[in-house]
Amino acid sequence: MKSIAVTKHAFALAFLLPGIGMLAATLFTYKNTSTFLNDAIRTEGTVIELIQSRSDDSIMYYPVVVFANQDGEEIEFTSLSGSNPPSYSTGQAIEIFYLPAEPQRAEINDFFSLWGMPAIFGGLGSIFSAIGAGMIVVPMLKEGEEKRLKQEGTSIETDFKSVEVNTAYSVNGKHPFQVITQWQNPSTTEIHVFESNNLWYDPTDFMTRKQITVFIEKENPKKYFVDLSFLPKLAE
Repeated sequence: MKSIAVTKHAFALAFLLPGIGMLAATLFTYKNTSTFLNDAIRTEGTVIELIQSRSDDSIMYYPVVVFANQDGEEIEFTSLSGSNPPSYSTGQAIEIFYLPAEPQRAEINDFFSLWGMPAIFGGLGSIFSAIGAGMIVVPMLKEGEEKRLKQEGTSIETDFKSVEVNTAYSVNGKHPFQVITQWQNPSTTEIHVFESNNLWYDPTDFMTRKQITVFIEKENPKKYFVDLSFLPKLAE
């Protein structure tokens, strides 16, 4: 179904594109922090205040720090990194970095203050990119595996058993159908049940065959492909 395919593709891009954007932001913020540390001077400052910031029923505390630059001038800055509970207390002496040419560009010397943004962007970007890429790559790999089984696998004739709704999967609130077949391995007498790929229409009225071809990997029936090429194609 074209609408289903378009929805799945759009859903994948909805993860992949923001993921790529966040990974780009990771590189940008990492480079900025690295450049800052290369040019910065290390010194000691004092927390003089904790500023509260409220949003969505939560409170974050941002430390205000004062320090003297290399010219003896007193500089005050507010850290871009906040926390709850507060990570620092008023009057606490802390180590900071600042740029000699721009002393207002200063930050506390701790991991999250310096590397928090690259870490957040990197983590989220990796997750989003992996989900989006997986939704695109996995179907391509599955299609390649099906072609391989048709070319190199063993063809067996299985007994058609039923058409069932795959309630474990849905797109836009709709569940696909699967054709279920069964085969007894003459070598082991074991019963094998095979499930077809998802179909986005009910094929019951078109199941005119009692025998359905399944391609299995040699010596491994757990890898298989149910051939439903005899069914009509769904109009796009």
